[in-house]
Amino acid sequence: MSFLRLSGLLLLLATLTACETVSDFFEMGDDEDPQQPAELLDIEQQLTVRKLWSVGVGDGQGDGLYKLQPIIDGDVIYAAAAEGEVRAVARKNGSTIWRQELEIGLSGGVGLYEDSLFLGGSDGLVMRLDANTGETLWTSEVSGEVLAAPQGNGRVVVAQTYDGRLYGFDFETGERLWRYDSSVPVLTIRGTSTPIIDGAVVYAGFASGRVAAFDVMDGTIRWEARVAIPQGRSEIERIVDVDGTMALAGTELYVASYQGRIAALDTRTGRKIWQRNVSSFYGVSQGFGNVYITEETGTITAFLRNGQGVRWEQPALAWRGLSKPVPVSSYLAVEDYEGYLHLLSQVDGEFLARIRPDSEGARADMLADGNVLYVYTNGGKLIAYDIRARS
Repeated sequence: MSFLRLSGLLLLLATLTACETVSDFFEMGDDEDPQQPAELLDIEQQLTVRKLWSVGVGDGQGDGLYKLQPIIDGDVIYAAAAEGEVRAVARKNGSTIWRQELEIGLSGGVGLYEDSLFLGGSDGLVMRLDANTGETLWTSEVSGEVLAAPQGNGRVVVAQTYDGRLYGFDFETGERLWRYDSSVPVLTIRGTSTPIIDGAVVYAGFASGRVAAFDVMDGTIRWEARVAIPQGRSEIERIVDVDGTMALAGTELYVASYQGRIAALDTRTGRKIWQRNVSSFYGVSQGFGNVYITEETGTITAFLRNGQGVRWEQPALAWRGLSKPVPVSSYLAVEDYEGYLHLLSQVDGEFLARIRPDSEGARADMLADGNVLYVYTNGGKLIAYDIRARS
């Protein structure tokens, strides 16, 4: 079986079944039942969750198991669909400001810098669009699918491809400035983390379990850190992809890997400030002095940002294929594979509310601003919710 077919299978197992690990699948006999998702228990609804508006965006994530990520810019949200639709939506009421139908399939986006949007194509393209009109400003070719949002800083646009390469393009013209090739393991989970540009540096995570800092102008490596070390005899046991969203807070970069660790890295040197053993491909977020992660098992864990251990754990959603935890106001939002949205306390992990935006679920990270949470479902619904404590 080819590398691409195997890695595609691994993504299918990792993101859709919500009931078994990759290893479990290959070890499971014909007479064994996979681990079942936890049943949802009744909870006391302690929050008022009010839908503000909902708008459809094409076919959403399509059939490619993508994670096309909306982005907020002031009073506008930009969202893209796998079939090529890009839409600018007013945050106040969900009305469409503009809509473009591109002639290519999309697999990565949406990146934003000032008046420019950045998108990745499933056929190996990177695009810059005018954020005010949706007009395509330039298109450049890369070596493979772009599975995360390209990023820009006004001088360079950076894009990462599924085949382990990181590219830098001239912001104005789209001309390629540099390329970095990482070593790709025999087996990987289908996906990449989203590069983060911070000043003159871009941070990127790779399927090798490494994170590196590059000079954004010429692609030279400033430092490299190993977050996870491949272990085990089989190639499946040795998968250590850094695929989920990284989080940057000051001079600390938080990153997690599959079958590896969560780590806090000093962005100036790459030195590990602290690390803990976890397995996750969902990404990390931070708030209330915590770093939040959804582990492969479905346990939601709040690590203290200062590295002094675990503040709380919530295991009640085991094997429910949870999304990345996203802070919204003083709460924490996660969505499961059946489309249930769970709201927890950031203080202790207590369940506070539950709703069901869409039975198709949502792979894309949710967005939050103040008390408002934005959910972009797999089927293409972009929904805004106002979340408040009941009076």
